Amino acid sequence: MPEQTPEQMKAIAYRKPGAVEVLEDVTLDRPVPAGRDILVEVAAVSVNPVDTKVRRGVAAEDGQWKVLGWDAVGRVAGIGDKVEGFKVGDAVYYAGSLIRPGTNSQFHLVDERIVGRKPESLGDAEAAALPLTSITAWEMLFDRLDVRKPVPGAANAIVIVGGAGGVGSIAIQLARQLTDLTVIATASREETKDWVRALGAHHVIDHSQPIAAQVDALGLGQPGFVFSTTQTDRHIAEIVELIAPQGRFGLIDDPETLDIKPFKRKSISIHWELMYTRPIFETADMAEQGRLLNEVAGLIDAGRIRTTLTEVMGPIDAATLQKAHALIESGKARGKVVLEGF
Repeated sequence: MPEQTPEQMKAIAYRKPGAVEVLEDVTLDRPVPAGRDILVEVAAVSVNPVDTKVRRGVAAEDGQWKVLGWDAVGRVAGIGDKVEGFKVGDAVYYAGSLIRPGTNSQFHLVDERIVGRKPESLGDAEAAALPLTSITAWEMLFDRLDVRKPVPGAANAIVIVGGAGGVGSIAIQLARQLTDLTVIATASREETKDWVRALGAHHVIDHSQPIAAQVDALGLGQPGFVFSTTQTDRHIAEIVELIAPQGRFGLIDDPETLDIKPFKRKSISIHWELMYTRPIFETADMAEQGRLLNEVAGLIDAGRIRTTLTEVMGPIDAATLQKAHALIESGKARGKVVLEGF
C-alpha cells in the first residue's frame, strides 16, 4: 500500500457485498467538516448486527468504497461552521447514521446533534460498546413502548427476549435503573443466564423452551410489555399468549414475515424501533439522541449502569473486523465486541 499522506486516512471497506472476506484495508481521502458536522478522530469502534446485514446485502456506489461501522468513540479533530456544542479536543461517543459512511476509518464526519460526551469514567473501548445499543434500548423503552405509562390490569413487568445480546444487555439495566418494572430476561446458556442476572434481571427464562408457560409460572400475571431483540418470528405465538390485553409489544429484528393478526384480539400495539430513523430523516427531535447519550453517560459515571463490553478483539483493521463479523453472525456473541486503535 502506498505511503499515506496527511490528507488521507486508513479505513476498512468493500466494493461488492458478500462474506467477511470482502472487507479490505484501504486508504481514503480524509473528510472535511462543514455545517453541523464534526470531524472525529476515531479511537475505538464496536460491531453490531447491522454491520453484517449491510455487508451481505448492500454494494458500494460505482467506483467507490463502502465503509461500515456506526458505534464510535474518539476526539473532535475539526468542526463545521455551524457547530455549537463541541470544540476540538472534546471526547465523544455516538452511533452515526445508516445513510452516511461508517466509522471503520481513522477520521469520521457526524452531525453534532446525535453525538454525546463520552462517559468520563470509561476508557475508549468500554465507551464504544454503548451508543447504538443504548439509543435502541432507550428509544424502545421510553419513546415506543412508553413503559412509564402502565397497562391497565397488567403485571408491571417487561419480558426482554434475547437479554444477553448487546441491546438486551443495556435494556435490562435501563429498565432496572429508570423504572419500577419487574424485568424478565430470556437466555438459553448458563453463561448468558449468569450475565443477565448480573445486569439486574429479576427473573431469567429459557428461550430455547416455550416462554409463555415459564412466564406464567412466575406467578406475576401477564406482563404489560414485551421487547423482542432477536428471533421474533420464532417466538411470536408465545408472545401473543403471554402478553396482557392492551399490552405493548416492540421488536428490532427483521423477520421475513410478521403476522400481527393474532394480536388483534388483545388490542396489542406493535412498535418497531430503528435507531437510525431520526438521523436518516433529520427529524425535528433528532437532537434527542445526543441528549439521551449524555444521560447514559451520567448513569455510567454515577455507577448506576455499566458498559456491556465483553471483548476487545484487536486493532481496527480488516483481519480483526472479519473475525468480529464472523462472531456476530454465529449468534453466540454476548454483550459487545470492540476494536480499538489503528
